[in-house]
Amino acid sequence: MSSTSTTAPAARPPKPKKPFYRSFGFQITIALIAGILLGVLALNLGPDAAGGPNGLTATLSTIGNGYVTLLKAAVVPLIFLAIVASITQLRNVTNAARLAGQTLLWFGITALIAVTIGIVLGVTIQPGNRVAHDQLTTADPYTVGTWWNFLKGLIPQNVLGLTVSSSADAATGAVTSTVGFNVLQVIVVSVAVGIAALKIGARAEPFVAFTQSSLKIVQRVLWWIIRIAPLGTLGLIASAVVQYGTDKLLTLVWFVVAVYAGLVLVLFVVYPILIKSHGLSIKQYFSGVWPAVQLGFVSRSSIGTLPLTERVTERNLGVPREYASFAVPLGATTKMDGCAAIYPAIAAIFVAQFFGIELNIVSYLLIALVSVVGSAATAGTTGATVMLTLTLSTLGLPLEGVGLLLAIDPILDMGRTAVNVAGQALVPTIVAKREGILDRALYDAPRDGEPFADDSADDAESAPALSRS
Repeated sequence: MSSTSTTAPAARPPKPKKPFYRSFGFQITIALIAGILLGVLALNLGPDAAGGPNGLTATLSTIGNGYVTLLKAAVVPLIFLAIVASITQLRNVTNAARLAGQTLLWFGITALIAVTIGIVLGVTIQPGNRVAHDQLTTADPYTVGTWWNFLKGLIPQNVLGLTVSSSADAATGAVTSTVGFNVLQVIVVSVAVGIAALKIGARAEPFVAFTQSSLKIVQRVLWWIIRIAPLGTLGLIASAVVQYGTDKLLTLVWFVVAVYAGLVLVLFVVYPILIKSHGLSIKQYFSGVWPAVQLGFVSRSSIGTLPLTERVTERNLGVPREYASFAVPLGATTKMDGCAAIYPAIAAIFVAQFFGIELNIVSYLLIALVSVVGSAATAGTTGATVMLTLTLSTLGLPLEGVGLLLAIDPILDMGRTAVNVAGQALVPTIVAKREGILDRALYDAPRDGEPFADDSADDAESAPALSRS
């Protein structure tokens, strides 16, 4: 009688630790420091001989804007392919409707907490009573948010949700056209196509296979874009230093303090409490989401950061792709604790205090209501200003009060966007944990300075099934 012996496969040796200078976090930190220094240098160089930006300023601006443009270029194909691919997998999902309902519920819960903090800070700090009226100028807002515009925005203008806007230069009369996209319309089109492919069944298999392969390709290209994030960060933060400086902060310093206090409380107190209450590591959450938060801060664009937000939600926080590809894009258009909750609450109270208008308990309840359900009216548009005008019009406050705050809006927008991005990754993580579909191995994996945990592994290997455990 013969016997055979089998040898267990050797365990994969641990990956050698990379030098510290190859760490993504280290590179981003160095880029931030270098960007600030270059921004200060460019600011001190002053304008060129013709009165325009000097060469260093122009170069830094081109680098920063170019990087955001690259990220935005990936948004439409990423959303379309990811949503279509995820919907076609719904035949294997037993709790899709519950996931969607839980997502919207937690959007509302976190927004209510954020707007409550904003109201308390606005009433306590009273920023509108701490400014000199002769130092501020009112002005009509350039855009106004309404529910009617939101409903019209749901109707796709074309298959890609593309929009074209034109503006004329007052001095030269030259007309400049800009092509953009409405993310909400892209989501509507993607959902429709995905449902159609799901209904067709076997005959749609070639299209489904093509969609999944295309998604892999787009994600690989996106990875290349993300790898040059330190360069984009350098350009963006340097441009911010040149453009905004510190002078604009002085007049509205108490308003800035109130807004940033609210942002800090939500990001570093409320979110950690929610994470801990669901049995998850606070450290792992922040180390996982931080690449997207950093980029959101310097780019001031939730939409531009969307590809990275979705990537860290899947690869770092362990949210299944089929769910993340729905929840994160939806959050990028409607889940904005910074722009749609904290900021409009404090800003509305500021405007009321500035004009000497007394707010009552009904007014504060209306602020909370608009913040919880009204952020959908800002989808696909400029969030903070539209949201503020929607809040002011609901309360009957003068819309020209928006002009009081425009000078410092970019400075506030950096912090607002960072909180927005963190919340857009937080809610899918909480819902996935509550539904038993969170990949704890990915969530708890050591980062080792990489932007994503174990990024060399095939994406499909780490995605748990979308069914409740």
